[in-house]
Amino acid sequence: MLVNSRPIANPYKINPYPMVQKVLQLFQPPMAIPRFPAVLARALGVLPLAPLSFSLTAYSRKVAASHPGLFRRLGAHNHVRFVLDPTDLPFVICLEPNGGVPRVIVMRGQGDGVARIAGPLAALLGLVHGAFDGDALFFSRDLVIEGDTAAALALRNAVDDAELDLSQEVAGLCGPFAGPLRRLFAYAQHRTGVCLTRPEDAGAW
Repeated sequence: MLVNSRPIANPYKINPYPMVQKVLQLFQPPMAIPRFPAVLARALGVLPLAPLSFSLTAYSRKVAASHPGLFRRLGAHNHVRFVLDPTDLPFVICLEPNGGVPRVIVMRGQGDGVARIAGPLAALLGLVHGAFDGDALFFSRDLVIEGDTAAALALRNAVDDAELDLSQEVAGLCGPFAGPLRRLFAYAQHRTGVCLTRPEDAGAW
């Protein structure tokens, strides 16, 4: 009697169909999203927000100059306001694309915009860097989208196409300090689990 000792292939391990893979991911255990330390969040709650708004506006315009197609891809949503709500921080970030000359306003409270994308800061950074699956975060309620879903989808597609690496953009502004700053970002990412740079195998939301 012959016995086939060849192991049986696991159909859930190798899947050539991307849509099926998406469905299977929904049954995986929820990923652990790091939270911003509450003590530091309370400290940020008393800081003036105007300098942060100014700095993020200048930074976003540098990003727009490096990726000129980023805001053009928003199409009809190029002159609306988006609210990015890091739920573990004591403020929201309002982004106004303004046709490629973006403006960022950091404010306390809910903010006002056509679409709101809310989740822990680590989840939002992971989405920008393509490290997290946006559908999985949405179904696990780690990510919440409110308002104009078409506008939110346009922003998602624009960010995906740009393949942003926010840490690299910051380091590129620092001249001779770029190397040490990259190493600092890498160390912080390793210690905190927050995706501060774009992984090589990054995918779409």
